[in-house]
Amino acid sequence: MKLSACAKVNLSLDVLGRREDGYHELSMVMLAVTLCDGLELSLAEPGVALSCTDPSVPCGEKNTVFRAASLFLERAGLAETTGARIHLKKTIPSQAGLGGGSADAAAVLRGLNLLTGDPLSEEELFSIGLRVGADVPFCLAGGIRLARGVGELLSSAPPVPPCHIVVCKPPVSVSTAEAFRLADERPGGGNDYTAAVLKALKEGSLSALGAALGNDFEDVLRLPEVDAVKAAMLDFGAAGACMTGSGSAVFGLFAGLETAMFCAAELKKSFPETFLCRPA
Repeated sequence: MKLSACAKVNLSLDVLGRREDGYHELSMVMLAVTLCDGLELSLAEPGVALSCTDPSVPCGEKNTVFRAASLFLERAGLAETTGARIHLKKTIPSQAGLGGGSADAAAVLRGLNLLTGDPLSEEELFSIGLRVGADVPFCLAGGIRLARGVGELLSSAPPVPPCHIVVCKPPVSVSTAEAFRLADERPGGGNDYTAAVLKALKEGSLSALGAALGNDFEDVLRLPEVDAVKAAMLDFGAAGACMTGSGSAVFGLFAGLETAMFCAAELKKSFPETFLCRPA
């Protein structure tokens, strides 16, 4: 079975504070995009065998795909009789805030459920997904969603206006733990980007949505590379641009395909990990 695993971008990301359990309460609008990884999945002898086109990706128990497959087989009562063979073709940049690992895990959960005759309910798949990663429930749901809690409490959001999206990952790494630490130390809290994005989505205006985009992590990290990519996207005609997740990938929203294609081509000269996509 061949599967596609779509990346996500955060149209908004608000860090509301640290909870008693040590996790952070978030409020986000998340959008699936057509930047995808590819997976080849088949049933096999007991156990999970994972390979990947990217040699830097671990293929053992630390991999979200490996964990998702193992947890699925256990929950479905198949671990002693059935295994999975998975080959992962990576396109989504890693550690970019694009949810690539979560998307891959979600695709494998859905694929295994289909291959084994749908033994698990949607609720059970979401429960397994949350054990693997906070973004996996969204990746299972797809589309555009308002996400709260640690990202697992999903509700509907208005559709995004027709647009093209340029995604660019500058060559800078980000520590998610450091991003949360800086967010916790802010005086006065954040900006409620989520409310502004939801309002713009209800209006159905791409220019209003572009103006409403925002990410608390971008505000506290203040990465020059992110600022440079954003400025370039806006110069090339983006309605708005923003960092996604804890970074460091940046996305821009474009009304016209030709403008988006030109922006992607120009950015790719300096940033090889640049992609043209659209809402999934």
